Amino acid sequence: MVKIVGIGGSLRAGSYSQLALKVAAGRVKTQGAEVEIFDLRSIDLPFCDGENDYPDYPDVEKLRNAVKQADGLILATPEYHGSVSGALKNALDLLTFEHLDGKVAGSISVLGGQANSNALNDLRTILRWVHAWVIPEQIAIGQAWKAFSPDGKLLDEKLSERFDEFAKSLVENTQKLRGVS
Repeated sequence: MVKIVGIGGSLRAGSYSQLALKVAAGRVKTQGAEVEIFDLRSIDLPFCDGENDYPDYPDVEKLRNAVKQADGLILATPEYHGSVSGALKNALDLLTFEHLDGKVAGSISVLGGQANSNALNDLRTILRWVHAWVIPEQIAIGQAWKAFSPDGKLLDEKLSERFDEFAKSLVENTQKLRGVS
């Protein structure tokens, strides 16, 4: 079975990035994958200082172990100042090649303004640098306050279809690239 770890890169209460991650995780589960979500609001991570060990922060080891054991990743980030959130970048910086090499990843960005690909392109660069494989499908949600109902459901059918395509691609490419059925 394909194992996927989702990391939500927003620390804001009521985060649309977290909603998008939950939608993606649900769609990935319908494709037969196991999904574990790491909400950076609920774990205690230090700022990465380039060291390998963080004995005072057991959540670093918890995140590292989960990513190492996973076949793939879903990364969801708000776009801040034209790039990924500092929280998500820090979480990725706490991981090494040992954890990320060969992982298959799908990326989602959420914006208050018009959708663009800045954060998604930056995530591709980061993930490529650590030898992860990024699927071609990606999701950028502009004007996020219009995208979700009060109960967290997607309001736009075309966006919902993109989440389905994203999930299918993530699971199928993970199976191919990681040799997992």
